Amino acid sequence: MTQNFTFTIKSTCLDENYHPSDNTRITTNFANLARGEHRQQNLRNALNMIDTRFNELASWDNPTGDRYSVELEIISADIELDGKTIPSIEVLKTYIVDNKTNQRIEGIVGNNFSSYVRDYDFSVRLLDHNKDKPGFSVPTDFGDLHGNIFKYFVNSETYAQNFAKKPVICLSVSDSKVYSRTENEHPILGFEYEPNESSLTEQYFKKMGLQVRYFQPKNSVAPFAFYFFGDLLNDYTNLELISTISTMETFQKIYRPEIYFAHEVAGKQYQPNLRNSEHSLTDIVYDREERTQLAIKQGKYAEEVFIKPYQTILEQWSAQYA
Repeated sequence: MTQNFTFTIKSTCLDENYHPSDNTRITTNFANLARGEHRQQNLRNALNMIDTRFNELASWDNPTGDRYSVELEIISADIELDGKTIPSIEVLKTYIVDNKTNQRIEGIVGNNFSSYVRDYDFSVRLLDHNKDKPGFSVPTDFGDLHGNIFKYFVNSETYAQNFAKKPVICLSVSDSKVYSRTENEHPILGFEYEPNESSLTEQYFKKMGLQVRYFQPKNSVAPFAFYFFGDLLNDYTNLELISTISTMETFQKIYRPEIYFAHEVAGKQYQPNLRNSEHSLTDIVYDREERTQLAIKQGKYAEEVFIKPYQTILEQWSAQYA
């Protein structure tokens, strides 16, 4: 099985002219922006927000606040199995352009994370598992296959040939958890927070081999969840970290304005609130309800083209890989 299980990587420039391809997960943050009559303005506004935030955080030797700009690439990893190409994982890669020195500096891969199998796990399998049952529970092997596929990808020769460092994924905090600010402060990532308990997302990403730490960067109103391998604070440069913060804070302001565009800044004890009415909105059009429906649709697609047809092979491979 393993010898037939390979990845191919494609990259697409994410700029104001970006159009999602037919096999892009349309629930992906950036793809959702690039649809409809406002698509180009949405993308232009989002990219401008990223550049502005980057320069705000990278303020040294940057007196006019326009030294840097961020370029984004969509990285699509497809699984090659039995002669078929199956869309699998999509992440973002950042590049930092130093307009003073004309250098183009490699940033971080990861940032945004989307996956067809994760859609299947959360939007199909978990719902089916809990249908007509009292309370809420999770299957014992929940996330095992997805975690093994992700670790296999990150440790693959294909990944090593394309990316210099392991990925960092930046997500929003959970509205069901309480976060406490610690005394630990990083010059770029800001104050560290600790949750009162582990979330299902944390447990799911742990099966992908990822650790998590929570930080609230300077002038951010809420902490972010940073998922990573190795040592987040020492494995990446300041500019690399800023590229992730500026990119993902922009997306979260668009998609989670109740948390990340709130009028009140998170204090020592913080519980995110998705019903918070005291927040601003960006000028960027976004349909959250549509995105939820599309996640279910794409989870069912993963079930039909990948999970069901290759179930036995996948179970054997996953057990062997684990």
